[in-house]
Amino acid sequence: MARVRYVGPEPVTVPELGRIVEPDEIVQVPDERFEGYACQLGTWEPIEEPKDETPPAAPVKKTAAKASQKTEG
Repeated sequence: MARVRYVGPEPVTVPELGRIVEPDEIVQVPDERFEGYACQLGTWEPIEEPKDETPPAAPVKKTAAKASQKTEG
């Protein structure tokens, strides 16, 4: 999960988190909702971006091209 800091001046209720967040408090937010918090620079400060959980792609095995099998007749 990603993390953001609430930079507002007074406590705020955050329904998505199901609780009140205090000023200067760091909270965890769902990765898919991180941008929704991070774009509100006057209210939230990004602390830890979502981790890319996609595993690296398997290396592709390169082989030599086969010769054409065309025959003229």
